[in-house]
Amino acid sequence: MPSITKIHSFDEVFDSQRLFRRILTAMSNPGRSVSIKEFAGKLWGENPAMLAFAITLLDNEVGYCVLEDADLSEEIAFLTLSRKENAERADYIFITESALLEDAIKKAKRGTPQDPHKSATLIIKVSDSGAYELRLKGPGIKGAVSLMVPRIVREAIEMRDAENYEYPQGVDFVFVSDAGELLSVPRLIVREAY
Repeated sequence: MPSITKIHSFDEVFDSQRLFRRILTAMSNPGRSVSIKEFAGKLWGENPAMLAFAITLLDNEVGYCVLEDADLSEEIAFLTLSRKENAERADYIFITESALLEDAIKKAKRGTPQDPHKSATLIIKVSDSGAYELRLKGPGIKGAVSLMVPRIVREAIEMRDAENYEYPQGVDFVFVSDAGELLSVPRLIVREAY
């Protein structure tokens, strides 16, 4: 009898648990980059780091949207059993092209003053390296933190600031680089003026 060959070597239990801890570290320490390269290396496709994130956080209880990347959308559906939604209803929005970011921010759920946590998380692919200085402040940061970031990170925060959300509403950002680095900027973290 022929055996079944797995395409991915990512373990949905053990790898997901370990990756969840890394994601939690990034989200509770805004501005701190964590490596998810070892987990992304266990997956195939054009966006293995995004797939690792999806497998870890998505299930049939949440909805997701992938903007203009049908292959990634199908891979996420197959691996997570999560339901596809439009950008306005999705809990997680995956963005692989920076040109789609502004529209995604405008459409994303921002929560309500009573339920600010019912907002979207945008998972954004980052292809270039850090060349722009950014100072962040807010919950989880003592004082302020200064870091060098890729252009798309700075632009995303500027676009989010332009939305003028009513506090504590907003959207969370997770930036995932081709090199397997993950950086989180939760909705209450703001850019500090110089």
